[in-house]
Amino acid sequence: MMSALRRRPVAAGAVLAVAVLGLPGSAAAQSTSAGGAPGATPSAHLPAPTGGKASSAAKHEKDKRHPGQAMKRTGKHGEIISSEPSSFQYTPGVPTPTKAWKIVYRSTSADGRHNKVSGTVIVPDDGRVTPRPLITYAVGTVGLGDKCAPSAGFPGGTTAEAPLVNAALVRGYAVAVTDYEGLGTPGDHTYMVAKAQGSAVLDAARAAQRHPEAAKYGVSASAPVGIMGYSQGGGASAKAAEMAASYTPELKVKGTASGGVPADLTKVAESLEGGDSAGYLLMSAVGQNAAQPSLALNKYLNKEGRKLAKVVRSECVGTVLEAGRGKKIEDVTTSNPLERPNWRKAIAKQLIGTKRTSAPTFVYHGDADETIPYAVGQQLRADWCAKGNAVEWKSFPGQPHVGTAIQGNGPALEWLGRRFAGEPTSGNCGT
Repeated sequence: MMSALRRRPVAAGAVLAVAVLGLPGSAAAQSTSAGGAPGATPSAHLPAPTGGKASSAAKHEKDKRHPGQAMKRTGKHGEIISSEPSSFQYTPGVPTPTKAWKIVYRSTSADGRHNKVSGTVIVPDDGRVTPRPLITYAVGTVGLGDKCAPSAGFPGGTTAEAPLVNAALVRGYAVAVTDYEGLGTPGDHTYMVAKAQGSAVLDAARAAQRHPEAAKYGVSASAPVGIMGYSQGGGASAKAAEMAASYTPELKVKGTASGGVPADLTKVAESLEGGDSAGYLLMSAVGQNAAQPSLALNKYLNKEGRKLAKVVRSECVGTVLEAGRGKKIEDVTTSNPLERPNWRKAIAKQLIGTKRTSAPTFVYHGDADETIPYAVGQQLRADWCAKGNAVEWKSFPGQPHVGTAIQGNGPALEWLGRRFAGEPTSGNCGT
């Protein structure tokens, strides 16, 4: 949800670049510095590159000859429908030594229908041609308007979590970033609909592994995969972890790092109502209605609610939070939809922690989180531990929601790096 990052995306990018990566300047400078990110070496846990490097300029020219190229149609989840060259900046005006493509790929909606989702595949342009680890990364809340999609902001460096993504790139990992269903593609974004978000995250990894140009930079189905995300992305990545064994059994998922996870939407709603971040509630209601139109959200909204819902559907999160500040459910409805059985059932379906994951998990939360209650994160840990998951839990004392996103990114990547290297973990459920 990460509201502070979205109100000033340009400034946030610069702040995160310093806080997460520790150094100003380009990714090239970071990758040749003393680590590029706290505790990291750019090629940590990776074998040395082998083989020759084709001319980057020549490859770029080849990419330019095929903008929006249509891929071979197979009808499979993760099939690439279209691809066009893009670029990645982690802060405005700072180019990075990477290659990027905006893609549209096939995924699955919450009710099992085929859908189309957009996203971005990013790889370090570092000369490596042998298989490299892939992280499928789920961003926190950006808003429901198509203009807010991560893929729209990467070229100009205005996607707030780009510095967190860059911290993975300087370690030598490839990254796939989904825009989620309905964010950058037709229809309302199915915001906080767990199954739709989890499918989009997993199919982004499939699409990256099938991308013919990314393959030239070491993106391969034989390489290990990590799942990662914070806030909304924490929920999406955690659900993806629960789905991976049955939905994408071919992916070599080695672990999932999820932070600030809104695992129980009912408890999150109780915490947010009437506060500074109350706008998230209507965002979630619009998202649930997008996945299940029979919920008929509009019939519950009063004039103020319909006005706010229009803002929700078209604007980015900063604008939505300003418009919804201090609002209670009774302020925007004629009757409370959450008192209706169909709405309660829809919300209950989004609960995370009900299934055992097939790979270890790293779960982190700030104990001063003002957006996702700390107790919600603790309960997710308890639920997964009870099911026999190998859960590594890390608490960040005194840290609010955004602070934990920044401080937790490095430890999360280091934990994933150890999983990529084949190091076992039993977690810390017993402590």
